[in-house]
Amino acid sequence: MKVPKYYLVKREIQRLIADLPVGAALPTERELAELLETSRTTVRQAISELVVNGRLERTQGSGTFVAQPKLMQLRPLTSFSQDLAAEGWRPGSKVLEIDVVEADEELAGHLQLTPGAPVHRVTRLRTQEDEPIALEVAHIPGPLPDLAEEMAARGSLYRTLAEAFQIDLDAVEDIVETTLADPETANLLGIEVGLPLLLVHRTAWDADGRPVEWTRSLFRGDRFRFVARQRLRDTEHPASAAADRP
Repeated sequence: MKVPKYYLVKREIQRLIADLPVGAALPTERELAELLETSRTTVRQAISELVVNGRLERTQGSGTFVAQPKLMQLRPLTSFSQDLAAEGWRPGSKVLEIDVVEADEELAGHLQLTPGAPVHRVTRLRTQEDEPIALEVAHIPGPLPDLAEEMAARGSLYRTLAEAFQIDLDAVEDIVETTLADPETANLLGIEVGLPLLLVHRTAWDADGRPVEWTRSLFRGDRFRFVARQRLRDTEHPASAAADRP
């Protein structure tokens, strides 16, 4: 099988940056093209893929630099802050807006409401050590008096729902897709337009099976990966279990 030229160049660039510290500047495309005896177009394609993979990051007007390792996000029944804190990171959050909107057909369907019903909308910029890494828009039904003040006192949406409004999450479903950053999202996250993002739609239910949250989150594809873990019973996969026996 013929290996694309850019892939070979990508491998060479990975070797070049293997021992460089986070934040180290990469040589220019012209310098890399001369060093690797290839075209600037091929170098640019290789660098673009390394940016998407989270190995490099571009800063407009400054250059290309070695990126921090990707954050690992584990999502059982936990919050963004719990997930990152468990990995040793320093999560943060900036509330951009808390308002009340009328549920459209899609939102009403997810939350089992009548279209037009009032829904609280919480828009937040999620951070890691003050670096924007996700844009999150949560929708919560029901009367939630003084939601903004209650959240300001606690910081966490889930903690606020539990402590101030006695709303406890019992189960969640996350649907993960990919999308590209539009200009507004790119501006908020400080990234280039068109950068791949992880789009996560979360629906949460209480113990009675009532939907209590529907959230749309956009995670930077160059800084995040999602890991799902599940214990499987041998009886559910007898063929695999048999194949493992000596």
